[in-house]
Amino acid sequence: MMSARDEVVARIRTALGRPSPDGAEARDDAVVRHYRARGDLAEADLIGLLIERLGDYGSTVRRCAPDQLPATIAAALADRGARRIVLPEGLDLGDQPGGLDVVVDNGLSAAMIDAVDGVITTAAVAIAETGTIVLDGSPGQGRRALSLIPDYHLCLLYHSQVVGLVPEAIAMLCPDRPLTWISGPSATSDIELDRVQGVHGPRTLEVILIG
Repeated sequence: MMSARDEVVARIRTALGRPSPDGAEARDDAVVRHYRARGDLAEADLIGLLIERLGDYGSTVRRCAPDQLPATIAAALADRGARRIVLPEGLDLGDQPGGLDVVVDNGLSAAMIDAVDGVITTAAVAIAETGTIVLDGSPGQGRRALSLIPDYHLCLLYHSQVVGLVPEAIAMLCPDRPLTWISGPSATSDIELDRVQGVHGPRTLEVILIG
C-alpha cells in the first residue's frame, strides 16, 4: 500500500514528467500555467490602482506634470521639514530651493547617511497590482543603503514606468542587478498585531508620480 508521502512524491514526478522509481515513464506533457503575465488596464486605471495600493501601505503620493517637478519636490521637502537631503550619483534635480543642503552619495558612511533628513531617488519600475516600487541600483537610484538608512524616502516615478503585474516588471529588470523591492514604508507587527513603521528602512515613503 502506498503511503501518503509516496503518493505526493509520485504526483510531483508525474507533473514534472520524470520517471517513477519502478521504471514506468510518467506523463511528459508540458505543465500548463494559467497565471496572468500581462495586465489589461488602461494607463489611467493603472495609475489609479498604484495610488490606491500605495495609500493602503501608508505612503503619500503627489502627482505633477514634468515641468512641475522642481516645485513639487520643494513642496514635499518643505512639508516634511527636510533641509539636508542625500542624492544618489546620476540624479540631477536642477535648481534647488533656497536653504536646502544637498549631499551627493560618493561613498558616504552609514553614520553620514543616517544624519540627513531624507533621500531622493528615481526607480526602475513600479507594479500597480501590488503597490511595489523596484530599485535596481542604476544611476539616480543609488546603492541599497540610501533607501534603507534615511527615515524619509522621496521617490520620483514616471507614468511610463508603471506596469500592472509582477511578471511584467520581472521582464523589464536585469536579474544580476541589486534589486530592492519596496511595498510601502518599512514596517512590522508584533504578536499583538501592533504595526511599527521604520524598522528595516524608511518610516515614511513619499512618491511623486510624474506624467
